[in-house]
Amino acid sequence: MRRRDFLRTATAVPLLAATVAPLTRAADPTAPLLRFDPADEVVRDGMRFRQLGKTGVQVSCVGLGGFHIGKPETDDEAVKIVRTAIDGGINFLDNCWDYNSGLSELRAGKALQDGYRRKVFLMTKIDGRTKAEAARQIDQSLLRMRTDVIDLVQHHEMIRLEDGDRVFGEGGAQEAVEAAKKAGKLRFIGFTGHKDPLVHLRTLQVARDHGFRFDAVQMPLNVMDAHFRSFARGVLPELVQQRIGVLGMKALADGSILKSGTATAVECLRYALTLPTSVVITGCETLERVTQALSVARDFKPLTVAEVDALLARTAKAAAKGDYEKFKTGVQFDGTAKHPEWLG
Repeated sequence: MRRRDFLRTATAVPLLAATVAPLTRAADPTAPLLRFDPADEVVRDGMRFRQLGKTGVQVSCVGLGGFHIGKPETDDEAVKIVRTAIDGGINFLDNCWDYNSGLSELRAGKALQDGYRRKVFLMTKIDGRTKAEAARQIDQSLLRMRTDVIDLVQHHEMIRLEDGDRVFGEGGAQEAVEAAKKAGKLRFIGFTGHKDPLVHLRTLQVARDHGFRFDAVQMPLNVMDAHFRSFARGVLPELVQQRIGVLGMKALADGSILKSGTATAVECLRYALTLPTSVVITGCETLERVTQALSVARDFKPLTVAEVDALLARTAKAAAKGDYEKFKTGVQFDGTAKHPEWLG
């Protein structure tokens, strides 16, 4: 069954509501979770690739997180991790202008030498909210990663309801991003956030009001999210409806979910891959983590409805107050709150 037919039969009611209701609506906690359609996936050399929205680009179902590239003690270790992932079939590389004070981008730049750049879809994020600061960060990211073009640049940490208005306002970051795209410095535009689904919906609404449609959106998608301020229930249907690429992150919440004892790492990754994600980004600071991610991607089979129900039943109590998703409830993960100067 193709995705369009699947959505028509399995999720017609929630998707119809998404086309007529304001995008600032709250998520329905009883809304059905959308499922990935295997017909939208192709397998090449053992790796599974999915469509990135309407971009025409196919990306590996698992992507390599950028923050964790800054964790190994040496550049050589980090380069080996990145190249091992690429050699294994991962072609989606995540990064950000502010990760580890630029070290993550610098290490990515080293890893992408010797012909590796042409093998990957390279993404990074910028924090700037003004045109001038966003333009500066884009140029710095290009230099750090030793590339002439970044495949996807995303507005990072859209965590405040007003962030969308600032980005799209006069002299805002969107002007710089669109200018950079016109100049050939980047190909596609997206945004990320980890705080609240309403912020994502507000950002999508502001973009629509300005006649703009994002190519990709990044958000937390994990077994705890389904129960608390759920991006899967509140935002995912809108992205699927608009055919915007879905970048899932925090599948393991940096290991926090594992500490709850309610799910294993493999179960967490399989759950996120069972949702209609284009790519699930996971942090790998060791070769062992890379091997695990590659194994899950190659051997992936969607969880059955019964398996999803059982997994969510196991995680419901632990997830109820967001205790294992501190990025939603606390400030320790809000880099731009600690460094407002990054916004410009």
